[in-house]
Amino acid sequence: MNEEIKKFGYMVLAFLGFYFLPVDSPRVKAAAVEALAMMHEYAREHVLLCLVPAFFIAGAISVFISSQAVMKYLGAGAKRWVAYTVAAVSGTILAVCSCTVLPLFAGIYKRGAGLGPASAFLYSGPAINVLAIVMTARILGFQMGLARAVGAVSFSVIIGVLMAFFFRHEELSRQQGFAQVPHDPADRPLWKTVWFMASMVLFLVFANLASPKVPVGLWAALYRVKWIVAGLALASTIASSHLWFSGDERFHWYSSTWGYALQVIPLLFSGVLVAGFLLGRPGHEALIPNQWVSGLVGGNSLFANFFASLVGAFMYFATLTEVPILQGLMGAGMGKGPALALLLAGPALSLPNMLVIRSVLGTKKTVVYVSLVVILSTVVGMIFGALAV
Repeated sequence: MNEEIKKFGYMVLAFLGFYFLPVDSPRVKAAAVEALAMMHEYAREHVLLCLVPAFFIAGAISVFISSQAVMKYLGAGAKRWVAYTVAAVSGTILAVCSCTVLPLFAGIYKRGAGLGPASAFLYSGPAINVLAIVMTARILGFQMGLARAVGAVSFSVIIGVLMAFFFRHEELSRQQGFAQVPHDPADRPLWKTVWFMASMVLFLVFANLASPKVPVGLWAALYRVKWIVAGLALASTIASSHLWFSGDERFHWYSSTWGYALQVIPLLFSGVLVAGFLLGRPGHEALIPNQWVSGLVGGNSLFANFFASLVGAFMYFATLTEVPILQGLMGAGMGKGPALALLLAGPALSLPNMLVIRSVLGTKKTVVYVSLVVILSTVVGMIFGALAV
């Protein structure tokens, strides 16, 4: 009954919102265009090469990796330094955006990963992006790049530890359920599963490799061969799935992949539309004027840092777009502290991201997770703003 009342309440709110929406207002029209433009941009740039491979990886985690294997490295019984190191390193390797990491997070969490390591992975995936940190240092200064790197790595562990502590009793019950699952001996060598999973991850990483700012160096060399490596990785994925897995296993893989897509895509697309309507794309104005944002994040006050963290948390940043956005905002007078606060909160969170996290963790855990990211970003932003020269 309570669920039905909630649904009815949402329907009433939606009806009233559309009923009183001033559709003739130029700003509302611009916001509507921005919502559609952001959805168009997201569909073209992030679905086929980011989300779809991520869904297949999440499906493979659910089918081909046992709960015992996940619990060994990320479960409550694993050594903490091992669990959090694996979570942070995984995020560094993947370097995905706040939405692409969601199906991967859901996959390991539902296979028995502890809430702490899973939360660390959820933050580290989009936040600890090596290229983004290098770009930050190059464009926004070495101080900012170093502070972002140290802050992001520290946050992933701190947030994970705090989430595990706050919900330790619930986690104990959940982990006992996984501990009761009987162990099924693997019918294939471990290296085959590792090869198969690594092929998919390699495709995800290289297919989404961003164009380098300069045409020389390691990154430029990798970019020149990105489609060769991505093509080989895709061929390896297809070949290994047919050589080493049965038809029934592949069917379960496809079914699990489809299940994650059904869970994530509706919430994700809804969130993208709302975020576009309210905040617009980088460099474009929507319902909330850009000058309101830039005018509120000057200096290094508590409010400026908190506001930057909060706005960053709700905005959607495609991978690497946060750097040019911050470059423009800092040029318009944004303080260094609020800039770092936005860098630490923005790439790791977004409104679409929050909606999907809630469907996996529930409202209470999602609120705590988002609050930790915003609060830590605010505090570190203030400290950096006071020390930066």
